[in-house]
Amino acid sequence: MSQLAMRARRFSSCRAQVSLAAALVLGTAGCNSLLDVDVPSQIPADETLRPENAALLMNSVIGEFECAFGGAVTSQALLGDELGNGSTGNTLWQIDRRDMSPGAPIGTSACPTFANGAYAVLSVARWLADEFLRQLDGWTDAEVPSRKTLIATTAAYSGYSYLLLGELQCTASVDVGPELTKAQLFGLAEAKFTRAIAEAQGGPADVLNMALVGRARTRLDLANRAGAAADARLVPAGFIKNATYSATDARRNNPVFNFNNQIVVVTIGPVFRDFRFGGVPDPRVPVTDAGRNAQDGIDRLWLQGKFTGFASPIPIATWEEAQLIVAEAELEAGNLQNAVAIINVLHSRTTPALPSFASTDGAEIRSQLVYERRAELFLESHHLYDNVRFNTPLVPAPGTPFPLGGGFYGTQRCFFLPDLERNTNPNLSMVQ
Repeated sequence: MSQLAMRARRFSSCRAQVSLAAALVLGTAGCNSLLDVDVPSQIPADETLRPENAALLMNSVIGEFECAFGGAVTSQALLGDELGNGSTGNTLWQIDRRDMSPGAPIGTSACPTFANGAYAVLSVARWLADEFLRQLDGWTDAEVPSRKTLIATTAAYSGYSYLLLGELQCTASVDVGPELTKAQLFGLAEAKFTRAIAEAQGGPADVLNMALVGRARTRLDLANRAGAAADARLVPAGFIKNATYSATDARRNNPVFNFNNQIVVVTIGPVFRDFRFGGVPDPRVPVTDAGRNAQDGIDRLWLQGKFTGFASPIPIATWEEAQLIVAEAELEAGNLQNAVAIINVLHSRTTPALPSFASTDGAEIRSQLVYERRAELFLESHHLYDNVRFNTPLVPAPGTPFPLGGGFYGTQRCFFLPDLERNTNPNLSMVQ
């Protein structure tokens, strides 16, 4: 087996052996373009990992990330309180109930995946981006047109993979290495975004702004609000970077729409079923009662209307997110009315426009910012770690009986490192 294929055996060699060469042979940016290949060592790496194939390899990096991102969005939503269980499957029960076991098959699924953890798929996306980045570093500008842009783009997607691993996982491992804390994963993410920002200067604005929002979000997670705001202020109004999905390829369906609106194995969590500000329904959280129960026959089915079809994109980074980061920094700095002004700009942009918010009380403004992030970033991958950052009450409360399968709601706010990783990674201990 080639050294490339051996290095590609991350997630400690579980489920599939992944290679950039396999991505090229398949010639697709689809979700499981890598995981369908069982014997990547049979593909001669020297025939595929060539500079002239860089554009196709870039597409594979983006495709793997977009599928992993869908898994991250739904997984964090179920462990948080944006989504609730509506299925008869025990794995989703554990996640929604917040009492997962490291030995359960949570986070070990290949792409496409949904709501049962995203450790494996994010690790694949992260590894592929990093490996392609290493290849780009070894090539020259003469060999690869727009090499600098490709480096910036790849580093940005790598940064988001590290960031999401940090937000979802209690701990993680990279390249069969030691166990990493959230802070260490955020540090790796920040380094990738910093490189992306440097390489994107003078290049495509969407890559630069994606990396700026990503580094701002990472710095916010690291409690560096001033640094976060410095990046966020550079993002222009109207900016949005989407993950794309497809109505014609089942492997690339928008997972929120598919599993809530189509096969109804999840419902919308209680907190988001009647989301209002000043007595007015918030149009940023469009949710309706379906008038029937979900797949399990017990939980009431509530449907989201933010993503209206299988091909609906999901935002990765937006100007609105950047503005909320600035508002949080302004509040911390004591500039209360600056934070209020940002909230009201966001209210003025909804359809119909929401009433204005007014307050001179720091605690009240902080509570409103928590509300604004819930509304503006609904089902976009943020809510679980916002619950951690703001230490918001868990809903339903711990100790509440779980309606299906027995047991009680627990207190978990992150996904355990799977035992499968511990069992196959020589640099990890089985001690929890």
